[in-house]
Amino acid sequence: MKKSIFAVCDLEASYACNLTAYLNEKKSTPFEVQAFTNVENLIAFARNHPLEILLISTRAMCNEIKELPIKRVIILSEGEELQNLEEYPFVYKYQASDSLVSEVMEYYAAGSPQLHVFPNSLKKTKLYGIYSPVRRSRKTSFALTLGEILAETKQVLYLNLEEYAGFEELFGVTYKTDLSDLIYFARQKEGNLIYKLNAVVQNFHELQYIPPAVSPLDLKDVSGSEWISFLQEIISYCEYDVILLDMGEQIDELYQLLRRCDRIYMPVLEDWFSEAKIHQFDKLMEMLDYTDVQQKIRKIHPPAQALVKGSQDLTQQLVWGEMGSFVRMLLWQEEGKE
Repeated sequence: MKKSIFAVCDLEASYACNLTAYLNEKKSTPFEVQAFTNVENLIAFARNHPLEILLISTRAMCNEIKELPIKRVIILSEGEELQNLEEYPFVYKYQASDSLVSEVMEYYAAGSPQLHVFPNSLKKTKLYGIYSPVRRSRKTSFALTLGEILAETKQVLYLNLEEYAGFEELFGVTYKTDLSDLIYFARQKEGNLIYKLNAVVQNFHELQYIPPAVSPLDLKDVSGSEWISFLQEIISYCEYDVILLDMGEQIDELYQLLRRCDRIYMPVLEDWFSEAKIHQFDKLMEMLDYTDVQQKIRKIHPPAQALVKGSQDLTQQLVWGEMGSFVRMLLWQEEGKE
């Protein structure tokens, strides 16, 4: 089915084209995105093609545009006073693309859109789990490195489901929304999750990710069936090749979630205590009849790479260090087996 249209109109051609390219690269965007650099072409197009969203600069906005049957108009502001445009929401033009798109999709999702998005039945999304009963096993370092390297050639979404991910401190950012907001939205506004997802998703280079929940209680409150339903909606309506689940102990019905994974990486250590924990985990899997989960698990020993705070992008330290070499070799071996 043909997607509904998200139009970007800015008289600055390079800006309109670059933003459109960014939107088209986001595999969670449920729209066909079109760029326009003059009003005449936009009007001619809109008369024959209904627009779901129009993001338009103040200099391009005019009365003719106001008369077109466009579902949602959002103004692209350069910080000037918006005279005669107070009825429209606006976003600031000169900000990071991911922040701008988040604001646009926030406005759209809040409007309770009735647009029907058709499932993507042609693409098969792989679900990879990263889990270990062993603490301090370099699990998240491995997961981020795996995600970054896979994202060099695939469309990848990373979700951290740990109690304390610490991303704001690690990456020096402050998130306006996170996984908790997305889960809450999924509960309250059934059918609009795909739009809210676009308002939340961030980027580490080519790797897309959902900012982790701030409170462990927010994760504990989510049932296993909710997690599965949440993931299935993303898989159905987004064009990701791989979704990575970096899982902690807080997840309800963890084993059910592991069962849904196509592949599971389990970082382990070689000391006596770690081996005892792994032995207990394996024994429990057999007792609960989760032998199918055991067959998907690949136990790995990631290297203990030293990271330098503040000297370089953290994920790039991992990708081009010992951890990156380890992950590339692991993927090469698995590709050879397949």
